[in-house]
This record gives sequence, C-alpha cells and structure tokens, in this order.
Amino acid sequence: MFDRKIILSSVVAITLFTTNLFSADKLLATVGTDNITLEDANNVLKAQKITYNQLKENDKKNIVNQLVDKKVLSNTAMKTNIINTAEYKETVERIKEEIALQLWMSDMAKQINVSEAEIKTYYDQNKNKMQKPLELKANHILVKTEKEANDIIDILEKSTTLEVDFKKMAKNKSTDPAAANGGDLGWFTTDKMIPEFSMAASALKVGTITAKPVKTKFGFHIIYLDDRKNPTPLSLNEVKGDIKQFLSTQEFNTKIENILKVEKAKSKITIK
Repeated sequence: MFDRKIILSSVVAITLFTTNLFSADKLLATVGTDNITLEDANNVLKAQKITYNQLKENDKKNIVNQLVDKKVLSNTAMKTNIINTAEYKETVERIKEEIALQLWMSDMAKQINVSEAEIKTYYDQNKNKMQKPLELKANHILVKTEKEANDIIDILEKSTTLEVDFKKMAKNKSTDPAAANGGDLGWFTTDKMIPEFSMAASALKVGTITAKPVKTKFGFHIIYLDDRKNPTPLSLNEVKGDIKQFLSTQEFNTKIENILKVEKAKSKITIK
C-alpha cells in the first residue's frame, strides 16, 4: 500500500510544521498591551498531544494563569539589563535566522502546486502498491506453559462446536484481559500484533485454530481465526490527498537540494 507516513528531512519538517506566526488567533488573556492566544496555549500543550479546547474548564484556567505568569516575568526580564548583554544579542540574532528560514521555506512550500494530472499519473503507475492491508478478526487463549497450550489444543481439536468451545475455554483458561470476552481481539492489521502472533493468525483459514502453540514474550497462544478481510485496492479518491502531499514533498526536497548545491558552491565552508 502507498505509505501514508512521509518521512521528511529536518529541513523540510521545519517548513511543513511551522505555524504562521502572524495568523489571527483567539484571545485568551491580555497582560498590559500583550496578548495571550489560543496558539500560545496549544504550543504549551503540544508535547502532551492535547489541545486547549480538549481540556476541562479548570485545566484551561490553570494553563491561562501559567501563561499570564510567564508573560509577567518575561516583561520584568525585558526591563532589566539582561537585554544589553552580548549573550542576549547573540541569541536574538540566532532566532532571527531561524524565523527567516522558516518563513522563507513556508513561502516556497506554498508556491508548489501539484496538478490533478500528476496525481492521476502517480496513482496509475503505483496502483498495485495502494491497497488496504490484510485485516484479521481473531480470538486467542493465552497460557503460561506449552503443555497447557497443547492440552487445550487437544481438547478443542475434538470439538464439534469449535467457536463456542474456544470462547468458553478462553474465559476459563486464558490469562489475557480479553478472556472476559472469550478472547476476542476484534479486527486488527498484522502490524498491530507482534510478528509471531500475526504470522500464525494470517496463516489460518477462517474457523480454524493454530495446530501448535504460538510462543511470544507473553506466553503461549492458541488462536482462533473468526474472519479475515483480504487486501483490497484503494481508489484514487481515497489516496488523492496522500499522493498530493507526497509529490509536493518530493518537489520541495528537489528545490531545496538544488538551492543547496548552488549556494554551497558559492560559500566558503570549512568543517573541523
């Protein structure tokens, strides 16, 4: 399938993940003439992978109060002699360079325009790679020893109502949290399970169990395959956005590489 996770170089990442520093934003508080915005709050929360709007009201107040405190302290610092030190001025110059780089690259990225024809051509040339992956629906029984697992398999192989008996056995014998639901793992793609488990499950026919225990770091598994969805092609509409992002990134990388080649040739570079 077409890889949706486009891995960018650090240079490209700066461009694609830099927010517009001057965009309109929701106002959360003011400190004198300074504004504290929704973007400020979301930047604080970014590492926690949560947004301000997802917080409870009390947590929102705490974040805003923290930002107010920081702004008050920053304003206090700006009134001191620290802003006249060489270290401060050097740091400001470095930040200016970063901002210039980010805005320049952001502007360059905006100029890239991938056409519908280019997207269609890429899709046609790579259609065989663009598929929904294999999905499996399975139940399992997890036990500590291989002997326990083999004993369970021996019993189940004689069953005339395998699915029913498997789920009963899972509830009674399995040490996995899914035991309460008869060992039901629901639908999953093979990359979501550890390799040994996925390999054994994908080799099964629907309605059958593993003939031998499957050993993993968790113990020994007996797997019952309830259903499967084989890989199916993705339509152009389903992957159009991903293809556009991929082609845009390729074009951007090429531009950056060409600029680097030219400008480095002009520059005196010494690496020590």
